Amino acid sequence: MQHDNLKARVVATYGRRLDLCFADGSEATGRVKGRRLQPVCGDYVLAERLPNEPEWLITEIVERRNELGRPNRQGKVDILASNIDLVVVVTAELPAPDWFIVDRYLCAAELMRAAGAIVFNKTDLGEATPAILDAMDIYREAGYPTLYCSAVSSSGMDDLCALIAERTAVVVGQSGVGKSTLINALFGDDSLTTAPVSRKRQEGRHTTVNSKMRTLESGGHVIDSPGVRDYAPAITAAEEVAQTFPEIRDAAPACRFANCRHLQEPGCEVVAAVATGTIAARRYESYRRLYRLSLDFQRKTQ
Repeated sequence: MQHDNLKARVVATYGRRLDLCFADGSEATGRVKGRRLQPVCGDYVLAERLPNEPEWLITEIVERRNELGRPNRQGKVDILASNIDLVVVVTAELPAPDWFIVDRYLCAAELMRAAGAIVFNKTDLGEATPAILDAMDIYREAGYPTLYCSAVSSSGMDDLCALIAERTAVVVGQSGVGKSTLINALFGDDSLTTAPVSRKRQEGRHTTVNSKMRTLESGGHVIDSPGVRDYAPAITAAEEVAQTFPEIRDAAPACRFANCRHLQEPGCEVVAAVATGTIAARRYESYRRLYRLSLDFQRKTQ
């Protein structure tokens, strides 16, 4: 089908070149006009056909509904993906789960007004330890879907597919937790490169350099993302942090002061809930760390 100047969605990024998908399902390769435009996977863009060339020229990014980003060393924000409905945070027994990274991705989901979910992967290697079960229960009690999956045995894959159905999901997590293997299992192929965990460092190796979005038969879209050893969302206002923790958000209205930061203020219901175990101490510590990070980011951007 011939196109003139149409809206398309970015389904893969390779530096300044991108794969596009049009509304009729046809696909094409595009390149970006100028240096200011920086489309990411999930973006809707306007593109025009170049005469006598196979590529399209991307001229505009349609306003994003939301963005998954992280601060860079220059005090700006790198955008990883956009127009997201669901953030699927993958963890596993190996490499050892960093629950603070999980919390930060969930914080990013809340900031985007997107849903969040946690997947414990590689269940074929053995049952989850009591510590992992406890951590997953904390997320479940906070209202997040928690799934136990195995790309090898296919256990839990139907539940994951149902969770993503009719939504655009980005799959995130530490390097080596099996994100690409999990996505390959969803599609029944091995199109995404995978690599084993380093035995020496017990850390995953980065295998996904550029993002790619694929469509499930259920209609859902899945975006792979590079593995990380650390992540933090870009939070522009410290007071937003409390709103990204459901259990803190629910307890906060009972605080003595309306502007309570839930740190050292008298009459803080959040601190009281931590003392009684109603709010998990580790989740509260995660809140405190994110609060400090947000202040640092604000100072860098002022």
